[in-house]
Amino acid sequence: MTLHLFDTATRASRALVPLTPGQVRVYVCGATVQGAPHIGHMRMAVAFDVLVRWLRRSGLEVTLVRNVTDIDDKILTKSAEAGVPWWAWAQRFEREFTAAYDALGVLRPTYEPRATGHVTEMVELMERLVERGHAYVTGAGDVWFDVRSFPEYGALTNQRPEDLAPADDETDQPDGEGSVKRHPHDFALWKASKPSDPKTASWPTPYGRGRPGWHLECSAMAEKYLGETFDIHGGGLDLRFPHHENEQAQSRAAGHGFAQLWMHSAWVTQGGAKMSKSLGNSLMVATILEQTPAVVLRYALTAVQYRSMLEYAPETLHEAEATWTRLAGFVERATERLGRTHDLETVRTAPLPAGFTAAMDDDLNVPAALAVVHEHLRRGNTLLADGSEDQVEAEVLALRGMLDVLGLDPVQWVGPGQGSRAEAALDALVQAELAARARARAEKDWTTADAVRDRLAGAGIVVEDSPTGARWSLVHDQED
Repeated sequence: MTLHLFDTATRASRALVPLTPGQVRVYVCGATVQGAPHIGHMRMAVAFDVLVRWLRRSGLEVTLVRNVTDIDDKILTKSAEAGVPWWAWAQRFEREFTAAYDALGVLRPTYEPRATGHVTEMVELMERLVERGHAYVTGAGDVWFDVRSFPEYGALTNQRPEDLAPADDETDQPDGEGSVKRHPHDFALWKASKPSDPKTASWPTPYGRGRPGWHLECSAMAEKYLGETFDIHGGGLDLRFPHHENEQAQSRAAGHGFAQLWMHSAWVTQGGAKMSKSLGNSLMVATILEQTPAVVLRYALTAVQYRSMLEYAPETLHEAEATWTRLAGFVERATERLGRTHDLETVRTAPLPAGFTAAMDDDLNVPAALAVVHEHLRRGNTLLADGSEDQVEAEVLALRGMLDVLGLDPVQWVGPGQGSRAEAALDALVQAELAARARARAEKDWTTADAVRDRLAGAGIVVEDSPTGARWSLVHDQED
């Protein structure tokens, strides 16, 4: 069976037919690094990690681009409130996102470009849109996309332009000098510098100094790394409008084919409400991993089909941990019975059960795939009691192969001589906290430095300062 994916542009399941046989090019919108990562961010990252793993397991060569938005209104506002340079603020949280991705076993992308590193490409794209009559300039540095110049606008989200809400880009400078766009739905390609902006947060263009609008960066970076037309564009459901609608409009108005298929992962919800910082119900990855193994959180985020809402409740992780314990326990007992651990190449070349393959080819139907996993888990436990060594070996290879596709192979999480990935994950996140504490100490911000130390202490982590820097340990490690 050919892999079929639900295309949110056509609102139908479509067979994936790569533009270049044997190769798939994927662009996924990454983080706007304004704050620490929560599990809503990780839900999307894990969903597309499973896609990439399945494409590669299916024999395809995958190029994955996941961008970092490191210049943004919220970054400028929050960094100013904290009294730190905007670029330092962005870099701090970029590192925290990287640590969280690594903690949850999300594979590194082929390329991870930052917006600030691609201003040249953005300006070139903007100039092309102005030349083609799809963009216009107001004031000294404001450039807008003219929605009415592009008849297809609204096609991605199946909306008529007259029914759309106005774009929420700022339209007037605080000094009273107007820079008003022509139509409420027009959106910013480039924003002129404000008197309150840091001088480092702007770049020269033929239209005046300023900084990029949110949407322009992704179109420019997708073109650079994947070409004018590529296979899949992905992101969270909340990005469909306006971000992805605007990306598609500006790229196609520039003459590009852009994404051939669109995928969107659903939200994590709490009490039926979308998890977000604005609602105050975010669950930070670092906080969860202080008490929960990273693989358990990975399982919880993976187990629900990517287009279905994941309702998070206290029992979510308890159920995931119980299931994970059964899976890892079987692999451990089977390995002891066989007296050897199969290497990763053997696991990844062994045949997968037909039911699992069919489920994954059906729009990455992970719940159906996990049903097959549990069938083999039950069979494997039975064979451990009265089966032959060859039968046990076949089951452990099948189970590990399926779990590897989901990023959940127990041997890769806790394996001979490898140590615990949960420990490595915790270290990465604690190191990010210690780096923030070191910056605060260097700036003589003792209140912030002490707050970091107290926060770690509350999680059972002891910090010791030494001539070579801060070291950390768990309380129970000191008692052993």
